[in-house]
Amino acid sequence: MTIATGVAKQLRYKVEGTWGTAPGATGAQLLRRVTSDLGLKKQTYASNEIRSDYQVSDMRHGIRSIEGSINGELSPGTFKDFIAAALRKAFATTTAMTGLSITVAGSGPTYTVTRGSGSFVTDGVRAGDIVRLTAGSFNAANLNKNLLVMSLTTTELTVRPLNGVALVAEGPIASATVSVPGKRVWTPTSGHLDLSYYIEHWHSDLSLSEQFAGCKINQIDISLPPTGIATIGVQFLGKDLTTAGSAYYTSPTAETTTGVLAAVNGLLAVQGVAVATLTGLNLSIKGNMQAEPVVGSNTYADIGEGRVVVDGQFTALFDGATLRDYFVNETEISLFAALATGTSAAADFVSFALPRIKVGGADKDDGEKNLIQTFPFVALYNSAAYPGPEQTTLVVQDSQA
Repeated sequence: MTIATGVAKQLRYKVEGTWGTAPGATGAQLLRRVTSDLGLKKQTYASNEIRSDYQVSDMRHGIRSIEGSINGELSPGTFKDFIAAALRKAFATTTAMTGLSITVAGSGPTYTVTRGSGSFVTDGVRAGDIVRLTAGSFNAANLNKNLLVMSLTTTELTVRPLNGVALVAEGPIASATVSVPGKRVWTPTSGHLDLSYYIEHWHSDLSLSEQFAGCKINQIDISLPPTGIATIGVQFLGKDLTTAGSAYYTSPTAETTTGVLAAVNGLLAVQGVAVATLTGLNLSIKGNMQAEPVVGSNTYADIGEGRVVVDGQFTALFDGATLRDYFVNETEISLFAALATGTSAAADFVSFALPRIKVGGADKDDGEKNLIQTFPFVALYNSAAYPGPEQTTLVVQDSQA
């Protein structure tokens, strides 16, 4: 007797053209995962009749739906489709800025990158982005390094290199290029996407396929621990299940091969200042999906999207009044987090920029140890005019998107 194993199970997915309808069988993507527990759920109704035999005579199945989570380790390019769907916008490229005259100044840990003319803001750079100097006769120490933009004006970026690497003051350097690696995505103010996925579990050891239709992302949870690997959990709400004795998707695209992310290779900044005492960050993107049953059907007629709510919490060592007083004084702050796959200056990365958050607490633990504060927060829409962060609640930049 063959018993299914997790390592023989493949997870394949593709965006649907019509909600709840299988897309074409080609062009699906294989997904790396830790677990996937997607499954068919049914409401059940037991009879409440009072009978002379003192027993329950019947129970019926009701509305069918797909529920469950895909959990994985966060890596560049791997979960980009689901993150974009949760934020309801496609990842977008920022065009490289070429032919610039660039001056690098400063002695660390922050530096300035100044252009002789033109505007970084007009060219699409925002606070919280990661940029690189990718062309020009720069000192080798300045080329192709991940630089987190802490703040900016139209002609000057204040940056901090990831992984503690140093830059060299020089310039002006002619014919220089400033690039924004990968792509960025954020919740827009209009033109929101409404995406759903047709997801397949292919059990190759049993030659059985389970196909989950109409899957919309209800929530994404991202955890950035101080030690260990960053994790991601994607919760789905879907329409129905189809089973088969052969795989539905043919020749799916291979899984990504990028390295996993860890907080030890990255940078966290609060209110534009790097913080070395943060001990953890949890971030949630909630889609607030709702579905209503209808008479005459055992599946939902639709799954409606609600507001995109971003919240979470960060923890930090209690080393002074600054972080505590953001709560005491109800001060709105920014939070940037950038995680890399290694220590190289141009390592792949995923970054999160929350332009405007408000913390809702500052509780401290106790004991014979370093004290830790916990700061729950809600991300708020940033309507401030440029220059500065993007006008949204959350921006995600992925070097492999």
